[in-house]
Amino acid sequence: MRLICELSGEHPDLPFAELELIGRETARNPQVAVIETDSPSLAGRLSLTRYVLAYLGECEADLPSFTSLLRELELTPSSPFSARVRIVAGSSMTLAVPELEKIMGSAIRGRVRLVDPAVEFRAVFSADRCYIGRVLYRTEPREFSQRRPGSRLFFHPGVMMPRMARALVNISLVREGEPLLDPFCGTGGIVLEAALAGARGIGCDIDRVMAAGSRKNVPAGDFLVADTSTLPFGDSCIPAVVTDLPYGQSVSVGASSLEALYHDALHEIRRVLVPGRRAVVVTHRDIDPLTDGLFSIVGSYRQRVHRSLTRRILVLRK
Repeated sequence: MRLICELSGEHPDLPFAELELIGRETARNPQVAVIETDSPSLAGRLSLTRYVLAYLGECEADLPSFTSLLRELELTPSSPFSARVRIVAGSSMTLAVPELEKIMGSAIRGRVRLVDPAVEFRAVFSADRCYIGRVLYRTEPREFSQRRPGSRLFFHPGVMMPRMARALVNISLVREGEPLLDPFCGTGGIVLEAALAGARGIGCDIDRVMAAGSRKNVPAGDFLVADTSTLPFGDSCIPAVVTDLPYGQSVSVGASSLEALYHDALHEIRRVLVPGRRAVVVTHRDIDPLTDGLFSIVGSYRQRVHRSLTRRILVLRK
């Protein structure tokens, strides 16, 4: 099945990286990707995609091509519909959104319902292309905001927000029912998103208070008190690892230094990870040299959190 993914604009690259979960990318423009997939239902897991559309067609981003494509598609929905348009910044389309929506709605034969339609068609103009599709899934921001860290039973400052945690879980390519390990689980946010995505979330933390708090936040997760330099798992038994490495004082993480902690943690992550599978590691410093000889780097991204904090996200394969 061919899908159009209309992406959020928080980051230029991470939304595209998340799409590997659902299929093979065949085309890309700013905030838009076309995906070939055998598992369209996986699109419901995405967090950095605004809409997932069943692909109907595409054309040049000009008015004659747009109207011609609409005529060719001959859309005749049997249920009430709406027609929506988005123009991504930098598109060559010069007409305004309301005018384009009026043209699109007039070309579709059916009964219009702007509020809560049974069928929603969308046209997305990005760069020099226009993509038209029918909405299959939409991301509901409230779903993630309801799980914001401050609303949980156990809270600690500095934790990752749910949308980013879900995106990293997806980038790990963990499958439904598989274990996903966060060896520095903190308050359990990554484990929570893994569990909600259908994986078996497992968290470890050297701090007993954190492990106990995580159990309150994520009853569906499995949490252990463990030193990440000696994880209580066998070799090559964990299909996916996602973790945010600590960056505070070394005394608070049970190591002589942060570099020693990162060194030991990466070696243990490699030991327990299934060959060919992924670890997604978030850091706040350059640890690329520490991965030499342990992993191949599949992806590397930076995300500015605020003026004094930039996340580095490494996607590693054993």
